Amino acid sequence: MTLVTVEPRPCADPNCRGQHAPAERVALAMSLCSARGAQLTELRRRILELLWESGRPTGAYELIEALKHEEARPIGPPTVYRALEFLMSQGLVSKIESRNAYVACAHPERRRDCLFFICSNCGASAELEDLRVEELLAEDAAVLGYHVARCVVEVEGTCVACIAAGAS
Repeated sequence: MTLVTVEPRPCADPNCRGQHAPAERVALAMSLCSARGAQLTELRRRILELLWESGRPTGAYELIEALKHEEARPIGPPTVYRALEFLMSQGLVSKIESRNAYVACAHPERRRDCLFFICSNCGASAELEDLRVEELLAEDAAVLGYHVARCVVEVEGTCVACIAAGAS
């Protein structure tokens, strides 16, 4: 993906379903990192771009394979995992635990917990923010006296495209 000059714009639509251009989201990520004093290196940016291009949960070794075709020097797993840790710490990427894979966050400017709907047929994922679910989980955590550091809810099923194609 060639990075063109794109104005980073936070999304103001609370009901947005993450339908943003990847270049716009990467520009926003660069702006957020700059404002936070965090360095979005070329490799970190490229990994973020690859996650956006993929459109589905992508494993570290898939990213390494994609980078192998672009980089003059080999990129090892520790380097990719460090980049992914950085991207997660900045709220730019979430880990889909059930797949041991990563997705670019549609709204890193919001820093909210998200629901991920994952198609068990094609592997596509959709990110959704739902304040009702977030509030319920916070209430349950408070009842238990539990401090939540990170919350990722994964829902597995069949996406609309696979349903239309006859998959169940």
